[in-house]
Amino acid sequence: MDRLLSVQQVAELLGTTVRFPRRLIEERRITFVKVGRHVRIPESVLVEFVAAHTVEPMVARRSTLRRAA
Repeated sequence: MDRLLSVQQVAELLGTTVRFPRRLIEERRITFVKVGRHVRIPESVLVEFVAAHTVEPMVARRSTLRRAA
């Protein structure tokens, strides 16, 4: 079973305020678990969310560099 993270913990890991993970939950953009009145996000879901929204850098091709010059 995954470790369940609080909204505060998720915000700290993402380097954001608690408002951002709360908005993700409200808009149903991230999977979450309700434990009574508490909301928790599985750690694996957070890892998947970050991986899915990671943008890889573009590698310039040599032909592109010649056109710009």
